[in-house]
Amino acid sequence: MTGETQNTTWPLPKFYFTVTGMPGNPVFQEVTGLETEVQVIEYRAGNSGIFAPIKMPGLAKVGNITMKKGIFVTDQLLWTWFKSITMNTVARSTIVINLLDQNGTAQYKWQLNNAFPVKLTGTDMKSDGNEVAVESIEVAYETMSISIGG
Repeated sequence: MTGETQNTTWPLPKFYFTVTGMPGNPVFQEVTGLETEVQVIEYRAGNSGIFAPIKMPGLAKVGNITMKKGIFVTDQLLWTWFKSITMNTVARSTIVINLLDQNGTAQYKWQLNNAFPVKLTGTDMKSDGNEVAVESIEVAYETMSISIGG
């Protein structure tokens, strides 16, 4: 068995990804909140002999995503982008999150359309800690599409 080729397909690791489409294209260490759902509409006709309502799909909605990255000296990319939303002058972005294979090729892609920042969180500070300073940004978007392959 040693040295033989396996014919098994393995799942992609979740730690190898890229995020593009934001000013300066910062490198993130974590992305959470990639979700979409459909509201359920319950309907029952007045002359229906069924006692339980019929369930139908309604409006789709997406959540916000949160992205985290380390803080570097003189790096104000997230702050500059967040400040751009004042007075409703934000330039909306198309953010693309690629899940990569071991060769660095995009295998799974989430595209977030009309995205803009809604919350910026600085690092927590503890005098007895030794962790890296991490900031996070929450981004709202209107629609999401998912595709397979690069």
